[in-house]
Amino acid sequence: MAEYIEVRVTAGSAEEADRICGAVVGGRLAACAQVVGPIVSTYWWEGQVQRSEEWLLLLKTRAELFDELARSVRAEHSYDTPEIVAVALVDGIPDYLTWITEETSPVQR
Repeated sequence: MAEYIEVRVTAGSAEEADRICGAVVGGRLAACAQVVGPIVSTYWWEGQVQRSEEWLLLLKTRAELFDELARSVRAEHSYDTPEIVAVALVDGIPDYLTWITEETSPVQR
């Protein structure tokens, strides 16, 4: 398993995206949270193809924090089944990866 991950979350509004970002960065579960949007998502939901405007959150963190970060996102999220997926960061410049570690370390939290 990768040591560092980017967690991707979609939110239904800019306000919800900001609230989630504040919770995970404020709780030191992510070192950085970026919001991209609005985007348009097309997906199956309750037997029908849906299309909606959403905001994409990109959260940089350590893999070992995924479960706690996912719980925090769910607590702030309005969706029944939010998108919360992790993508492995296979490499990065050492000082950026060190920064992620420092900003999400137990000493800081």
